[in-house]
Amino acid sequence: MAGKKKSRPVVTGLVLLALVGTSGYLTVELRKQEDPGITEVRNVGVLEGGRSTGDSEGRTTWSRLENPARSVLRGADGQIKAVFTDGARMATLTGPARTFQEPASTASKVSTTDWVRLMPEPWTKGAEKKKWFKDWYAEYQDSKEDDIFAFAFQYVAGAPEKKDEQGVVYAGDANFGPLNTTGAEGGDLRLEQSDFYDYLQVPYPFRDGTVGQPEAMRTKSIDCSGFIRMVLGYRARFPLMSTDTSGDGLPRTANGMARSKVGVDILPLTGISAKDRPSAIDQLQPGDLVFFKLDTRTGERLDHVGMVLGHDTEGHLIFVSSREEVNGPTIGDVGGVSRLDGNGYYAKTLRSAKRL
Repeated sequence: MAGKKKSRPVVTGLVLLALVGTSGYLTVELRKQEDPGITEVRNVGVLEGGRSTGDSEGRTTWSRLENPARSVLRGADGQIKAVFTDGARMATLTGPARTFQEPASTASKVSTTDWVRLMPEPWTKGAEKKKWFKDWYAEYQDSKEDDIFAFAFQYVAGAPEKKDEQGVVYAGDANFGPLNTTGAEGGDLRLEQSDFYDYLQVPYPFRDGTVGQPEAMRTKSIDCSGFIRMVLGYRARFPLMSTDTSGDGLPRTANGMARSKVGVDILPLTGISAKDRPSAIDQLQPGDLVFFKLDTRTGERLDHVGMVLGHDTEGHLIFVSSREEVNGPTIGDVGGVSRLDGNGYYAKTLRSAKRL
């Protein structure tokens, strides 16, 4: 979402969302069109044959795949243990099964064995031989420590508060933003521009020397990009920019994130019109950031961002994002189902995807 104009500078398992108000301006008719759709499936292919490592009992196999270029680790049973994408810090590890659901706002539930974590360095071909990776993987291969998804679900409605040693509330039920009482901006129900430090209500020093100053009216609020910055930046420690142009790391807005050079473009942005909708969503994996064009008022800018969670029990690809219709993070159906496949509102407005 749009950044502030002035210079400023896990809970896993079952989660219950409370339903709140709806938006005045969003395109109702488009959101009603939830017709089944077909997406193109592409064979990713094998770049290189597998090679084995480990002893005879604990043998693992590494192989290389394309589109995007990545390394896949399989166990002795042939099952995938981890996936690492060239140029990305985000890795997908296989772990204990978890279920994410919001029975108050959607029938969808995602049962997954995927655990998404950030590595200390971007992956490169052959990195499995490097000490930094061996140390990192040894620590996290069987870990149940909170991952990216756990962080994300610590901000949905009903999530309990978590405080750090200084008493700062760093997790718990989050709003999207304060109510729009002016009636301006086309009738938006809630105001955008709430970043992670607004939720925290503490100043945040960025690496470019800018200090983000929270606004009291935005307490406990994170808009769509603020939510991603909270989860990946403040919680998982991915570097953060103070704006879309200052510093290095993850930019402030959805548009800035989509158009930045950070990470790997999984579904490259080709344009903002309906004909630019990407088809090969089979290339997405859990943790990928997905970008949407929802509002004609934002011109050429992309105006929404979410994170791929995985396939629900009915086979639909689901994402989580912070939205004004439910006043915070959700995988629910209020204002449009959270599906990337088919011809629903968000599926039709998807324009690109990135893996950090």
